[in-house]
Amino acid sequence: MLAVLQGLTTIGVVVGVGYLLARTSLLPESTPVVLSRLVFFVATPALLLRTLAGASIHSVLSSGLAVTAIATSVAVLIFVLIARWGWKRDVATVVIGALGSSYVNAGNLGIPLAVYVFGDASYVAPVMLYQLVVLAPISFVVLDVVESGRRPSWRRVIIQPVRNPVILASVLGIVLAATGQQIPEIIDAPLTLIAGMAVPGALIAFGISLRGAPLPGRGGRAGDLALVTVLKIVIMPLVAFALARWVFGLEGVPLLAATMCAALPTAQNVFVYAVRYRASVPFARDVVSTTTLLCIPALVIIAGLLS
Repeated sequence: MLAVLQGLTTIGVVVGVGYLLARTSLLPESTPVVLSRLVFFVATPALLLRTLAGASIHSVLSSGLAVTAIATSVAVLIFVLIARWGWKRDVATVVIGALGSSYVNAGNLGIPLAVYVFGDASYVAPVMLYQLVVLAPISFVVLDVVESGRRPSWRRVIIQPVRNPVILASVLGIVLAATGQQIPEIIDAPLTLIAGMAVPGALIAFGISLRGAPLPGRGGRAGDLALVTVLKIVIMPLVAFALARWVFGLEGVPLLAATMCAALPTAQNVFVYAVRYRASVPFARDVVSTTTLLCIPALVIIAGLLS
């Protein structure tokens, strides 16, 4: 579990740098928005293109993909049913809450965890594929419609994924992985530099946003935050374990990997998406910070039971 603690400590230090920058007033107030947009439109697409292009297509299209798809869908469906039809929350809040309940930190925590604990980063590939090719595009379409205030046409729904750099980069990366093509060095070199900005940029933007923020749940969304936290830290890992063990017959490291990946905290990308679409930003910030803190005992318990 040393790798898990090291990964979480690294995240905390970089977030702390962002918070200290905000405390010193060295950067203008618009920095979190500008930095989040830079991460969303430039750095994240570069990172996803390189990551997916270098993955084995067989490891991506595995039983882990089915486990991720079903476990994620269960968490999303439960939140949507309760928040939208039970609590009558607005659409933007429902989308951010659904992402918070299911969109795991597969990049800067999942990949190190897979490498140091399981010895193979490919265990995270199915999670990233489903989130980037299915979960994110659907969310973006809904958030785009909410932001524009216009009823979507079929043409707009079809074209919208093509206009999103995150989705385009993901699809291109999968195509390269499937065909076995390599990114030319003259393109890969600058991509590597730009991609290196994605994770620290998102974490620093998140840290800056913590300046002056109330404690999680104090902003009137305590019930929503509790629901998201239970779904992300408890329900989703349990569903993933049940599917992996008794439906797909996984054992040993594959079973542990599927369960621990589902228990990873909400990705800071959810905060970036919330800032990009100006949708429930304080709620997204609370979800990321709370699930990141509570995932530590959850991961330790899972490792202890399944190792």
